[in-house]
Amino acid sequence: MRRRILSTVAAATGILALTACSGGGGGGGDTDARGPITIWYSNNAAEISWGEQMIDAWNADHPDEQVTAQEIPAGSSSEEVISAAITAGNAPCLIFNTSPAAVPGFERQGGLVNLSDFPDGDDYITARSGELAEQYRSDDGGFYQLPWKSNPVMIFYNKDLFAAAGLDPENPQLSTYEDFLATARTIKESGVAPFAINPAPTSEFFQSWFDFYPLYAAQTGGTQLVQDGQSTFDDDSGKAVANFWATIYSEQLAGNEQYQGDAFADAYAAMAIVGPWAVQVYGDDVNWGAVPVPTENGTDAADTWTFSDAKNVGLFTACDNKGTAWDVLKFATSEEQDGAWLEATGQMPLRQDLTDTYADYFTANPAYQLFGDQAARTVEVPNVSNSVEVWQTFRDGYSKSIIFGEEGVDSFLSGAAEQINGLVAGN
Repeated sequence: MRRRILSTVAAATGILALTACSGGGGGGGDTDARGPITIWYSNNAAEISWGEQMIDAWNADHPDEQVTAQEIPAGSSSEEVISAAITAGNAPCLIFNTSPAAVPGFERQGGLVNLSDFPDGDDYITARSGELAEQYRSDDGGFYQLPWKSNPVMIFYNKDLFAAAGLDPENPQLSTYEDFLATARTIKESGVAPFAINPAPTSEFFQSWFDFYPLYAAQTGGTQLVQDGQSTFDDDSGKAVANFWATIYSEQLAGNEQYQGDAFADAYAAMAIVGPWAVQVYGDDVNWGAVPVPTENGTDAADTWTFSDAKNVGLFTACDNKGTAWDVLKFATSEEQDGAWLEATGQMPLRQDLTDTYADYFTANPAYQLFGDQAARTVEVPNVSNSVEVWQTFRDGYSKSIIFGEEGVDSFLSGAAEQINGLVAGN
């Protein structure tokens, strides 16, 4: 779920003691070196289960190149733990939970291997992920992350609450801003839930990925927040999205105080912006439906874009046996292992022709079909300098203007755009 963007766990003090667990230390080893390696993966139970079977399959056929795995160690966030490991020179060979927003910082630390340096690096990545792979290239043209898996976000809605409000739960009117607002007002006025929708109103840099950014991706047909070194959002599309959310908050269709719990599961809100992870989480507990995020005038589902909510795989320079690490990475993202991942987690491999490749899975699991179709049209966070600072600057302005109404929309967008342009330029 979206709370995994920063994996909140206990303390980071143990990270510096992990030298013996890493695939090597100090960045030695060329791209052909082979031998044992260590990898890290998320602490999510389904992902651990997938990782264990993947490692068992690899180790059974590679007695001299054994893989040892562990969960990402405890820390205030995954990103802080990984950054500390890079600084200490004891990062593992592979981390299967690398946030694209953190990659520019890890790259600046010298912690990531350019996968394009492998003879088949570019060809493998682009053949697997198709055109979507281009969003993950760095400024020098190389891939410092392998696009791995996405959770394309959509609108989940509570069918029972919609019916109780007198709305058609099988044909919700949510595709245009006008329709969405009318539906939201009906929910609020009916009293079936305190709020129509309730994105987290908190100030963390990543929260705009679950309110503004999916709608901006949809409204623009796939434009990132920054492209070609310049912010994009101070335009008519950005103003339309920002004004939509400003209306949501000004009419109290969403709350501006943090809710302690899951607003959708608790029927505190009738809608949520979530990815396919929600299918397992809500299961039979909520009678839900899913539709694409809205656009100003409505867009056909087959043409609607959204935010990817991806996590990728990094190969780290502390790894001695980089040749083995690259081979394991290709094995772990093979068609067979991507299928095993899909079965275990319901999260979408960043693989072109996804629904055709795994047609049997989507036939057997129709709840995921919408997300499988949507996975081909996802926008990633821009791969730019000061990426986290860019998003924090945007979030600070968004909170002041949109959530709390303390600044006009036009002023917020122009001011944030100017600041972000400076950050991307390295100022």
